[in-house]
Amino acid sequence: MSYHFIILGTQDNPLFSYVLGTSKQGGDGQARFPPSAAHLNQFVLHSSLDIAEEVQWGTGHLYLKCIDKFFNNYISCFVTGSNTKFMLLHQPTQQGPGVTTRSSAAIGANPTSPQTEEAIRAFFQEVYESWVKTVMSPFYGLNKEIRSPVFRQKVAAAGRKYL
Repeated sequence: MSYHFIILGTQDNPLFSYVLGTSKQGGDGQARFPPSAAHLNQFVLHSSLDIAEEVQWGTGHLYLKCIDKFFNNYISCFVTGSNTKFMLLHQPTQQGPGVTTRSSAAIGANPTSPQTEEAIRAFFQEVYESWVKTVMSPFYGLNKEIRSPVFRQKVAAAGRKYL
């Protein structure tokens, strides 16, 4: 499965973006998005903001689960108390003819399975903890881009651990 993770500020401005692939079930951690999908992924994520805000006010939860689907791309969302949105676009692995996965509940096989939802929730929770530590720094300004290499490493580590 390929992932595009983005953090959007309170004014829907991008604060952080990271592309990663699955490290589970023998994955190498490299995203398998087509080359033309770089800008399309950002567009799909931003187009899901309206849906995220509708779901956000309809439930009292921070983790909104899978909120949107665009062709073979699924969007999951996590909203912080300060209305910063963590959005994850995940694209299931493309199975060729004759290729099967070990289990239909595998993280890469079914993007809406409970196991996948739990893995994404755990990823969001760990990134949220790192994000809180980053924004508490006196050198960070509200709604400013996160350029910390330590934060980027923590997001990559959380992706390897859960996704």
